[in-house]
Amino acid sequence: MKLFELRREEDITGVSGTGTVAGGVIWPDGRVAMRWFTDINSTVLYDNIEAVNHIHGHDGRTKVVLL
Repeated sequence: MKLFELRREEDITGVSGTGTVAGGVIWPDGRVAMRWFTDINSTVLYDNIEAVNHIHGHDGRTKVVLL
């Protein structure tokens, strides 16, 4: 398993803020579980880390940082 953080430099939606906004794990089969650290916490599952980047990357304003 690999742990990661989702770090946001600019919040273009005004919802999640900046800095470390989520954390998660990449499972050995490539699937991802991610937990948001926003005012309304939620846990989300993705098929792979590429999906996380595609949905939440905001043209490079948010980065997946492996821990």
